[in-house]
Formats: sequence, structure tokens, C-alpha cells
Amino acid sequence: MHERAALLHQIQQAEFAALELQLYLDTHMYDQKALMEFNHYSKVLSTLKQEFEMKYGPLLSFGFSPSQYPWRWLESPWPWEEQY
Repeated sequence: MHERAALLHQIQQAEFAALELQLYLDTHMYDQKALMEFNHYSKVLSTLKQEFEMKYGPLLSFGFSPSQYPWRWLESPWPWEEQY
């Protein structure tokens, strides 16, 4: 369970960085370095989410995350129920 929590924490960190950079780029659209960092964190985030979902099941419902057989959405703990 520790590895699952650590991976989820890495996802949260990458999401935070990407969101902050997105907000910054909303007012500094010509900052090429910030855009490069945003693209880096977007790629990292995508990779981490794919790794998490392959190991532990979907992070999101409503068609945002594919599921392996059998249907894994109901497995617990759900991402927001993770205990650290």
C-alpha cells in the first residue's frame, strides 16, 4: 500500500505544478521557459497516471480512464480515500 500512496502523491505534485504553471501562463503567454516546464509536467503527469491506472485501477470515472477486466472502479480504496 505504501507504493500506491507514494505514486498517488507524485501525481498530486505533478498536478499542482502543471496547474500553477497553467495559471501563470494565462497572464504570461510569451514565457517560453514556463511553457516548456508546463509541457514537461504535463508529460510527467500523463506517465504517472498511466502507471497508476495500470497497477491500481482508474483514477477518474465517466469515461476519463479506461479499465482492465474485470471492472476495477469499485475496488477500494478510491484515490481520494488514500491514507498517508
